[in-house]
Amino acid sequence: MRPVALSLILALLAGCAAGPRIDTRYNARSQDSRVQYVVLHYTSEDLQGSLRQLTQGSVSSHYLIDAKPATIYRLVGEERRAWHAGDSQWHGRTWLNASSIGIELVNPGYLDTPNGRLWYPYPPEQIDALIVLLKEIVKRHGLGPQAIIGHSDIAPQRKVDPGPQFPWKRLAEAGLVVWPDARRVAELQARYAAHLPGVAWFQEQLVRNGYALERHGVLDDKTRRVIAAFQMKYRPARFDGEPDAETAALLATLNGTG
Repeated sequence: MRPVALSLILALLAGCAAGPRIDTRYNARSQDSRVQYVVLHYTSEDLQGSLRQLTQGSVSSHYLIDAKPATIYRLVGEERRAWHAGDSQWHGRTWLNASSIGIELVNPGYLDTPNGRLWYPYPPEQIDALIVLLKEIVKRHGLGPQAIIGHSDIAPQRKVDPGPQFPWKRLAEAGLVVWPDARRVAELQARYAAHLPGVAWFQEQLVRNGYALERHGVLDDKTRRVIAAFQMKYRPARFDGEPDAETAALLATLNGTG
């Protein structure tokens, strides 16, 4: 074979192996990050058990944060999907693995005792590390203050993490989540104490807040679980699932419907 012909064939084969030539001079204006939410979890295990579960099991998360020392582990790249959310829904978007970043915090969760359920707190240094990480994530993906949610928000029928000990208010003070104005809550609570809205109103407000819930006006177990998830986040001192005046005031303040 002549050298010129051989060179041509080799050049053609090299071009095929390299893939198609793509022109990248143009960039569409209508686009954003695939990441729409950041979902927070606790692991229910110690560090070694958490690492084993999240790297060798059927579930995974993008990040894992140990308690002491507060070490951040990246387990899945943010451009890839991790398996942390499961059957989930928030503001009508379902199966949130594909549109979220999952962050697991090493925490035992809770312990059931003869005197009731004991929930484990989060060390301040662990939350400090989480806040630093969250600030980088929301900046990188252009996320707003409603994008950071808990596993109990997106799957309230089966999940309770990150639990009532998780300091959502600290995240609010860091500008990462929305928090209801205490003065407005007090004003509305007095009004709702005199006339509590019906169950259908609570269901409507919870749906507006983001939760998945049918609006049928019946206080069933599913509704109670969603109310408890909301209370666990904004009123962790009592999350009994009862539609009371304080819960109504919190919902109305956050939704701007009071």
